[in-house]
Amino acid sequence: MEGWAPQLLILNHKAVGGFLSHCGWNSVLEGIAGGVMILAWPMEADQFVNAKLLVDEIGVAVRVCEGADSVPNSDELGRAVAEAMTEGGEMKTKAKDLKQKALAAVSHGESSMKDLDRVVEELGQLRG
Repeated sequence: MEGWAPQLLILNHKAVGGFLSHCGWNSVLEGIAGGVMILAWPMEADQFVNAKLLVDEIGVAVRVCEGADSVPNSDELGRAVAEAMTEGGEMKTKAKDLKQKALAAVSHGESSMKDLDRVVEELGQLRG
C-alpha cells in the first residue's frame, strides 16, 4: 500500500491518547480535531511558535524536544510521555474541550463561517 496514513482517522480513534508532532500547522489542526494532547517536537520555522502556543498558552501539549538535529534523551522522553498520559488528565480534558470548540467554530453560522463570509464579502468589494 502506498500513500499517506489516514492521520485524522487515527487521531480520532478512542485508543489514541497522545500525538508526537513536529507541530506543523496541519498536524496541529489534526491534533486539535482529534481532541488529543500533543507531544511537541518542533524542528523548524513556524513549528516553534506553534509549539509555544500549544504548550504555554493553550496547555494541550508538552514539549519533548526541539530542533531538527536533536534527539530526546530516552529517559526524559519516557518521563514526559508517562507524565502526559497519567498526570496529564487536565491536559487531555483541555484537548477534548478544544476539539469541541473547534468543531463548533466551523459549524454553519458560527464564528469561522461568519469570518469566511466576511472575507468573501470584502474580496467582492475589491472588484468595484
